[in-house]
Amino acid sequence: MEGRDDEIDRRLIVKEIPTYGIVGQKQSMILHVDDMPAEPGAHARVTIRRDGKRLGSADLPTGEDSIVEFALEHAGPTVFEIEIDGRDGELTLANNRAVVVVNGVRDRLRVLLVSGEPHPGERTWRNLLKADPAVDLVHFTILRPPEKQDGTPIRELSLIAFPIRELFEVKLDEFDLIIFDRYRQRGVLPRYYYENIAAYVEKGGALLESTGPSYASSFSLYRTPLGEALPAEPLGRVLEGGFKPRVTDIGQRHPVTADLPGSGGGGEPQWGRWFRLVDVGVTRGLTVMSGSEGRPLLVLDRFGEGRVAQVMSDHVWLWSRGFEGGGPQAELLRRLAHWLMKEPDLEEEDLRAAVHDGKLEITRRSLAEEPPQVRITTPSGATSELTLDAAGGGRWTGSLPAEEVGLYRVDDDPLTAFAASGALNPIEMADLRSKPEILAPVAAKTGGTVLRLQDADVPEVRKVRPGREASGNGWIGIAANRDYLVTGIDQVPLLPGFLALALLLGTALIAWWREGR
Repeated sequence: MEGRDDEIDRRLIVKEIPTYGIVGQKQSMILHVDDMPAEPGAHARVTIRRDGKRLGSADLPTGEDSIVEFALEHAGPTVFEIEIDGRDGELTLANNRAVVVVNGVRDRLRVLLVSGEPHPGERTWRNLLKADPAVDLVHFTILRPPEKQDGTPIRELSLIAFPIRELFEVKLDEFDLIIFDRYRQRGVLPRYYYENIAAYVEKGGALLESTGPSYASSFSLYRTPLGEALPAEPLGRVLEGGFKPRVTDIGQRHPVTADLPGSGGGGEPQWGRWFRLVDVGVTRGLTVMSGSEGRPLLVLDRFGEGRVAQVMSDHVWLWSRGFEGGGPQAELLRRLAHWLMKEPDLEEEDLRAAVHDGKLEITRRSLAEEPPQVRITTPSGATSELTLDAAGGGRWTGSLPAEEVGLYRVDDDPLTAFAASGALNPIEMADLRSKPEILAPVAAKTGGTVLRLQDADVPEVRKVRPGREASGNGWIGIAANRDYLVTGIDQVPLLPGFLALALLLGTALIAWWREGR
């Protein structure tokens, strides 16, 4: 056996980790660091990365189970890289790291829909959100502002007071998405609550604003503290007249609008017209759809850690009614809502990798027009670069043979993706020390022994009878069991029968003739 008795190694074991977890809730994993041989009181530095970004590090005691808490930020798979510092002189660093995948699941998306002036499109938003069983919808329609007096006795009123403090102060952070549908300043919300909403978005919330004509007036939400979070500044003009919404050039590459059914792929859209558009100037963000006179129709933006979307028309309901053939309003609004809530499948900058049929397949989504170049690290540590090819819709793809077993890493700063060829954390890498006790039972059963090459010269190999000692001073034996198994017999004639008979008779005649002389 090769190796030494004083070999040193350290390994990381992920003893427990959930396969699935609720987004936003605390989860925990159990890590165990083994020092071989053990060092009393030793600690190891553990570093954890989540989706390629450093999550934190800590010193964990060796030889003990340690609980580490974490949280999932989005639905879908989240990749955790866990790595421990190596020891001096250890055999390998390959078992000092582990990669695990936890799938995030959202628990009842909470959506707050606040409708202003009643209009036909209000039902479109409500039907879309109520149709999704995973959405917990809270919907309020402002039917009567506070300044409007009504002499009806309170006990006979069907309406309730708008719970502004409960929604926009106490429970605001509980909502995953806030939608304002044709809402304008009506004296219902004090400025303080608009500031709360802006802070909610900046801290990671999601806001969708579907504008009406009032957005171009002095009652616009842009004239409130919430305007700081809105990317579209009203220009005081409302464009009336039929137009077909179009996907812009950058919208053709954005996952919210790329490959929308009926978009025409840059040509004439195959959907119905809208008839109203609020003219705005885009101060930041991306215009992914345009309307009348090429003016912005759908604007997407990031504000702080949150996201904002603005639809500059209140005529999306025409598509749901099938006017002039209708349009993909359900698909568009679904993508829009999920992009706002940071679903990984709708990220405009995304990197994916997977191993299929012996090939490492890479998919990169990007708004850039230039082909991206990714860096690939194989399980053995070798690196190479690959330029991806355009696949349309903002996607770039590439592949190469996955000849090694283990974990491949693909980087396109700041994005990182992993793909496993074979087992993600192979058991063969768990303990790489050469230990005679593993082979000793087999050797003992066959009458042999286990020797280290460092302790002796190359032994002489001898054949021994079964049951005899199979090792000694300077030699090892191989049992000559002489065991065999007949698996079949094939008989092939040397000569055909008539030829053999003729040869036999000929030989007999020659012998008779010779003896007769």
